[in-house]
Amino acid sequence: MGLLASLCLCGPIAAQEVQQFTLKNGMTLIVKADARAPTAVHMLWVRVGSMDEVDGVSGVAHVLEHMLFKGTASIKPGEFSRKVAALGGRENAFTNRDYTGYYQQIPASRLQEVMQLEADRFANNQWPDEEFVRELEVVKEERRMRTEDSPRMLMYEQLNAVQFVASPYRRPVIGWMSDLDSMTPNDAREFYRRWYQPENAAVVIVGDVNVARVRQWADEIYGVIPKGKVPTRKPRLEPPQSGTRRVQVKAPADQAYLAMSWKVPAFKSFEGDEDSQDALALTMLAALLDGYNGSRLDRALTQGENRIADSAGASSSFSGRGPQVFVMDGVPAKGKTLEQLEAALRAQITRIAESGVSEAEMKRVKAQWMASTIYQRDSLFNQAREFGNLWVEGFSMDTPDRLVEALVAVTAQQVQAVAKKYFGDDQLTVATLLPQAGAKPAFRKPASGARHMEGTR
Repeated sequence: MGLLASLCLCGPIAAQEVQQFTLKNGMTLIVKADARAPTAVHMLWVRVGSMDEVDGVSGVAHVLEHMLFKGTASIKPGEFSRKVAALGGRENAFTNRDYTGYYQQIPASRLQEVMQLEADRFANNQWPDEEFVRELEVVKEERRMRTEDSPRMLMYEQLNAVQFVASPYRRPVIGWMSDLDSMTPNDAREFYRRWYQPENAAVVIVGDVNVARVRQWADEIYGVIPKGKVPTRKPRLEPPQSGTRRVQVKAPADQAYLAMSWKVPAFKSFEGDEDSQDALALTMLAALLDGYNGSRLDRALTQGENRIADSAGASSSFSGRGPQVFVMDGVPAKGKTLEQLEAALRAQITRIAESGVSEAEMKRVKAQWMASTIYQRDSLFNQAREFGNLWVEGFSMDTPDRLVEALVAVTAQQVQAVAKKYFGDDQLTVATLLPQAGAKPAFRKPASGARHMEGTR
């Protein structure tokens, strides 16, 4: 999902503007000079996320992300953030299924200092056991606030656990609470030693920088980190599903909620393979259903006196290191049932499968994509985010331009074909939230030290 999401936010960036290097220890450096403002975005991406965990230590990738703010031999716990702030910058980090990332947005003149800080904690992260124990409580509070106090997130957590059998996508990014309860400092240290290797990391820099100078700094600061061995990854492929799976979640909530998730192919290349072409068409299908005000789901389900739904949506996750899904979801209108909403959502797919879509609809969605990419092109952060996503998934830096061209080339016939092909019962998992009487969770302030976590849905 990350590749397409970043494309839609950031837009096509000419490949020749981006330069990619490999340092002597195997670390990747990606640089784009953009002098429109005297600032720079510095990111460190590690190709490790919750999908690289094993049962019993779920959540350790996210916990380790927290611990990288807790010091090195020369930096005390919490001092990293204070130093970045003193340089006039801001910083944070994020974890999802496929990767972990750290970033700083700073005046371009302070880039070298930020590189030194980030390289130090990447190579020399260390902290006392008591610091881990304290931070683990912060993570547990994040889980309570973001998942256990959120009925829909609880439902999606169960949906993932039921939909996936072999794929590590079945585990929540935040981790199961029982695993957090039993997690030890050495669990995090071992994960760090295994995966935080130069060959498994990329530095991405976008801003008012001199590329040659950045390359020199990277060689001197990051390139001297000792080379290590990245563990061999096992495939852990999801076996074919052979029938509908259903899960119900009961929780205090104001409204019922439905999500239907079909397994679909991921985009892998532009070389004409059928799965990748279908992934493009599925993306177009989702946009036709729910990509603009007045789209098909909006008109058919949420408008008028006899509307079926208060809200209805569709999305296709497109690409990633694990299996991908197409999701349709919604909230039934007052007096309507979850069964009626499910039937209405499926009817929209059936309608496209039988009758196709108009060229006018196709043109509208394509025009909106192009407008969105152009509008968002100015963000340094989103450019850096896009380049990191491309690297994680193994795509070249010219992918955004090619991807826009490929999406624009999708035909109405391709959309109709995927509507016929992927929306039967065998690859479907249905999750429903059933509202229960009782007190709603009390409002919780974000835990001190809480950081950005993605991919939990």
